[in-house]
Amino acid sequence: MGEVTVTYTPKSSPPPPGPGLPVLPAVPAQAAPAHPSRPPAHTPAPSTPPTGPRRTAFAEGIDQLRSAATTEPGRLRIIGALLACLVLAFGAVTAWQMTDRAAAADDVLTRSQPLSSDAADIYRSLADANTAASSGFLAGGQESAATRDRYERDIHTAAEKLVNAAANADPDSPSTRTIAKLNRLLPEYKGLVERARTYNRQGFPVGGAYLRYANEKMQQQMLPAAEDLYKKENQRLGADYAAATPYPWAAIALGVAALAALAWAQHRNYRRTNRVLNHGLVAATATATVVLLWLVVGHTLARAGLNDSFDHGVRSLNVLHDARIASLKARGNENLTLVARGAETKKVGEETYDAYDYDFGTDIKALATHLAAAEKLADDASGERPVTAAMGNMQEWKKRHGAAREQDENGNYQQALDRVIGAKGATGECFDSVDDNLRRALAHEETEFQRAAGDGRDALTGMPAGVAVLAVLGAAGAVLGIGRRLSEYR
Repeated sequence: MGEVTVTYTPKSSPPPPGPGLPVLPAVPAQAAPAHPSRPPAHTPAPSTPPTGPRRTAFAEGIDQLRSAATTEPGRLRIIGALLACLVLAFGAVTAWQMTDRAAAADDVLTRSQPLSSDAADIYRSLADANTAASSGFLAGGQESAATRDRYERDIHTAAEKLVNAAANADPDSPSTRTIAKLNRLLPEYKGLVERARTYNRQGFPVGGAYLRYANEKMQQQMLPAAEDLYKKENQRLGADYAAATPYPWAAIALGVAALAALAWAQHRNYRRTNRVLNHGLVAATATATVVLLWLVVGHTLARAGLNDSFDHGVRSLNVLHDARIASLKARGNENLTLVARGAETKKVGEETYDAYDYDFGTDIKALATHLAAAEKLADDASGERPVTAAMGNMQEWKKRHGAAREQDENGNYQQALDRVIGAKGATGECFDSVDDNLRRALAHEETEFQRAAGDGRDALTGMPAGVAVLAVLGAAGAVLGIGRRLSEYR
């Protein structure tokens, strides 16, 4: 067949109506260039979608934790971290609290109680020096070497104890100012006593005035300052007891929480795997149990020892110190009654009394009260015997003092003097016996205190360091135990 060629001729639009208008050929439309040679003057910036507030690292961490908690490996990692942190917190708090209590218990034994005893010795030495000075004054030119040596020994002891107290006192504490005051007054008092002795040996009555002035300085300034120091050191001792004996409830609560968490983790592991034991968790539980038992038992023993040292040591020591001080003050006032010879009086109500003899009666009553209290506190025969003997010496002292006062009031001064400072049958013998028995009772109670307080302190020995080591081992056991379970998912 032959080919047929079809020619397409585009149709032009019909001409507009109107005569005589020429017809122009159609011009095809041109497309716009793909890349214009000049960009538009203002190109609008592309719009960006609005963003929300920026998230914190904590919020992201919470989301990651929540995401991890949806899988068993993630939950195991969280449990392991919490167990390790709980065991470590238990160990850290236990070590911290036991360190504080062990330090306070050591202070009770080696610092505060010895300083309290030193303060009592300062008071006793000053009071005894004042008594020896008045006894030597009454003897006049016949003062014995023993009386003189006793006075010098007391002054030396007081000075030595003041140096020791100053070395151990806190620089900013009130005790430091009291010690400085006593260090200033001590040489002044000693100078007055030496003047009184000098004039007395020469037979000048002014010697008695100097001795009364020295006694006034001792009674009104030095002994009150020494008593204040004694009270401050006793307060410090009480504060150390208060720091050493309270139960460490925070550590005990953390220990119980750690054991409960470990038990729950092992129970969970058993329910999911039917395995009875996880060695790591068992090791962590064992170490936490040991730490908790060590904490409770050790602190209970320490508390019992410290309480025993206070009840049967410190309380008895305080009462015995008070009794010894009362006996020294009574002896000093008894001597000054003869030195003053009625020059000092005291009005009580409508009655007028010799000032020193009235104070003697007050001191003897205080001595009887303290001895009765010490006898009740004594918990064994060794502590009770010297107190009972001192009580009998005090009763005899009162009888002899009454006889001496009777002679003095009748104008028999020499007979009265012999009954006070004589070689035989004098009140001085009774005073010496009271003082010696109290010294023996104090030595016994000091031994009892050191034994009980030492037992209390030793019960805490090594606990802070041992607890810290066991806590680290327990935390490691918890991590290893959880790690063993995690290895099953790899």
